[in-house]
Amino acid sequence: MAKSKNKIDVKVGALLLAEPFLEDPHFRRSVVLVCERNKDGTLGFILNKPVGINIGNLLSSFPEFNSEVYYGGPVQTDTIHYLHNKGDLIQDSVEIEKGLFWGGKFDEVIFCVENGLITPMDIKFFVGYSGWGEGQIEEEMSYNNWMIGEVDRNYVFNTNKSEAKNLWSKVLENEGDIYSVIAQMPLPNWN
Repeated sequence: MAKSKNKIDVKVGALLLAEPFLEDPHFRRSVVLVCERNKDGTLGFILNKPVGINIGNLLSSFPEFNSEVYYGGPVQTDTIHYLHNKGDLIQDSVEIEKGLFWGGKFDEVIFCVENGLITPMDIKFFVGYSGWGEGQIEEEMSYNNWMIGEVDRNYVFNTNKSEAKNLWSKVLENEGDIYSVIAQMPLPNWN
């Protein structure tokens, strides 16, 4: 169940759901999975913004693998990150939630792909990430820019490109109550 949007309860594994009228083009109708939270700030990845590029087209040395790349956020867009469900195979992975991992040794990702141990349904790649400095997410929460939802592994792995584009509405509908009404709100048309 989504938390009160005025309560600041951002933790690792939470979903940040952009308020329906948030104008920032990087985060409009975005669903961000929080992967790191400490005294220095918060880091996460936008789950619902495919960029229309396959990982093999982005990294020529990557083995043939039919996996769409997503826009993780506006910070360091020259970097590649990944979420996966293979923490038992990829050393140095960070467990976000039970069965949901972030990062790990990239050469082991390549080995697992080459040997069929990882399928496109097991991993999601991102260019860049979303980051907030110390106190920044709390400030944005105080302005009601974000709602907090609960992660479901299906939001990360079991969505194709068209489903990803509708993920914001789907997550809000699944949260229920007033959130299902918010999910139906159209994008504003500021003429």
